[in-house]
Amino acid sequence: MTRCLELARLAAGRTAPNPLVGCVILNQDVVVGEGFHPGAGQPHAEVFALAQAGAKAQDSTLYVNLEPCNHTGRTPPCTEAILQAGVKRVVVGMVDPDPRVSGSGIQRLRQAGIDVVVGVEESACQRLNEAFVQRVTRQRPLGLLKYAMTLDGKIAATGGHSAWVTGPTARAAVHQLRATCDAVVVGGNTVRQDNPRLTSHGHGHNPRRVVMSRGLDLPAQAHLWNVEVAPTLVFTTSAADPRRHQTLVDQGVEVIVLPDLRPKAVTQDLYAQGCAALLWECGGQLAAQALQDEVIDKLWAFVAPKLVGGPTAPTPIGELGIRHMDKALAIERQTWRILGEDLLLEGYLRGLSHQS
Repeated sequence: MTRCLELARLAAGRTAPNPLVGCVILNQDVVVGEGFHPGAGQPHAEVFALAQAGAKAQDSTLYVNLEPCNHTGRTPPCTEAILQAGVKRVVVGMVDPDPRVSGSGIQRLRQAGIDVVVGVEESACQRLNEAFVQRVTRQRPLGLLKYAMTLDGKIAATGGHSAWVTGPTARAAVHQLRATCDAVVVGGNTVRQDNPRLTSHGHGHNPRRVVMSRGLDLPAQAHLWNVEVAPTLVFTTSAADPRRHQTLVDQGVEVIVLPDLRPKAVTQDLYAQGCAALLWECGGQLAAQALQDEVIDKLWAFVAPKLVGGPTAPTPIGELGIRHMDKALAIERQTWRILGEDLLLEGYLRGLSHQS
């Protein structure tokens, strides 16, 4: 099952709205087939593994981190392929939360006389596909807020200079994180101040780059407008300058006009486009809006051993209107990692609705 997860990760950032799935087939304790799902519309992991196994799939054990599908979507049901191959035993990491599958794949295999074991390395399987699970169960992408701050809570110096808060090891971790996400979201101020690339810097898939800007007061030239590297979407309003709108379109940037430019509306639009994991790498004001709109589920907070000081130096989160400490947003299931000289806190957020 651990190997299934390794195989599944090979397609990280590329499968949405589908899950990450890997498959291993053993016959007499020898691996005879492996495969992973490379992306929506392409064959599932089981199909690749069965093709590699060929006749050796007969009387074998098939391991897969997610329940095999039992419906016809863009591809035929995997349960039928497993049955036709003569597999004797199937080991499943987790039940598929998709109501089109949820338990029916396991039931179909058992009805056909196959021995099915469910729940092997289940927590690891759930973590791998937490964005897919959220997309299916809550009908919105998993939202991750990432920021890097100094020990005194600043994301930039008083003058706005922010390169670099953290060291190279922490920055490489961010590049790897981007490679697992479908889109990275920033505000117009981040484009003006930092001129970011928002790519994975060679660590894998480059996510879609997303900018939120009410008036399109954006630089004429920016790294994000180079859409040969990765696509860029700009969300704006009908009040934006039409000439700037056209300039972006002429450079290959997709511009989407929303009646209400809020993180919730942007999240809903990206969900409709098939996104499962959104990474928010924005400044404090937009981060606060995203938290208030309850589209943030997970936090990646880097802390660097530096002091900047100054009451006007920017902080990671803008005004949330919290006046009492007992109303502070709680971070659960935390893990700490040391990356070079920096610390990384990963954790899950309790929504604002749970704080009342």
